[in-house]
Amino acid sequence: MLIAAIKVKKEKHCAGYTIDIDSKSDQLFIDKKDIEVLLNGNGAFAVKGRSLKAFDLGKLEQQLEKNPWISDAELFFDNNGLLMVKVKERVPIGRVFTVTGNSFYIDSNCARLPLSDKLSARLPVFTGFPSDKEKLSAEDKLLLKHIKSMSQYILPNNFWMAQVAQVDINTARQFEIIPTIGNHIIEFGDGTDCDKKFNRLLVFYRQIISKTGFNIYERVKVQYAGQVVGVRYAAALSKYDSIQAIKSVEKLIALAQNEQERLIRMDSIEVSRMQHRTDNDQSPAKMSDTLSLKPSIDPSAKDSTRISANKKTN
Repeated sequence: MLIAAIKVKKEKHCAGYTIDIDSKSDQLFIDKKDIEVLLNGNGAFAVKGRSLKAFDLGKLEQQLEKNPWISDAELFFDNNGLLMVKVKERVPIGRVFTVTGNSFYIDSNCARLPLSDKLSARLPVFTGFPSDKEKLSAEDKLLLKHIKSMSQYILPNNFWMAQVAQVDINTARQFEIIPTIGNHIIEFGDGTDCDKKFNRLLVFYRQIISKTGFNIYERVKVQYAGQVVGVRYAAALSKYDSIQAIKSVEKLIALAQNEQERLIRMDSIEVSRMQHRTDNDQSPAKMSDTLSLKPSIDPSAKDSTRISANKKTN
């Protein structure tokens, strides 16, 4: 009976197909029409009406996964002969420009993705990546991991997405942030300890920049543990420029405050959800997770208390 059932199934024909795209983003870089083209062999044959025994589902999955925007593909037939196509899309988290001007996206696995003619994603931008080679060196792979870490911190934070215009990679493979507001350069170091560095920078904005204005500093260095170093411009600003700079700071600090409140609300909602689960299941591990939750921006962190401003020397 089993052999007969398999034989009958193979003699059936494809009744059609459904395509399901799993994406964590609202923006799709590959759509159902793109997948239909791949399924139909670029017009070489039609899927619907084709004999089931003519399909090599494993080969079709491999063909779909060759597309750089597809991380995983799963194909199977249901009992009615309908081809079920489930595709998982790669989601870009940052855009990288090389020293030669070429550009690509990266995802959370550091996979390089081509630009899309469908849309341009709003992502953290990194410039000065040192290589265009398809096969990267160990140093370049490590640099991509640091880009990923920094981009994953900036992307969900509305405040830093607004303030970070772009991130330059210097010859020493260190990051230098070009801010949206202010003429200073932020020396960030490498991509480690992003949360501590951004917290120190936010404390510097609130305690120092809010009183002096952005344009008094040429460079702000946050790569040193436990301190922020501000290097002043040699020439002083005019009174008008100082007033305008302080007004810009006030607007930015207000944005930071709103972002902090948003993150705290999100964490409070998550704490409530986890607390509800804990009440139903008195698990010590869950209680520990609930109590350890903190907002992403922590101005009171001990690591952010030492701030110094050094005057630039000729």
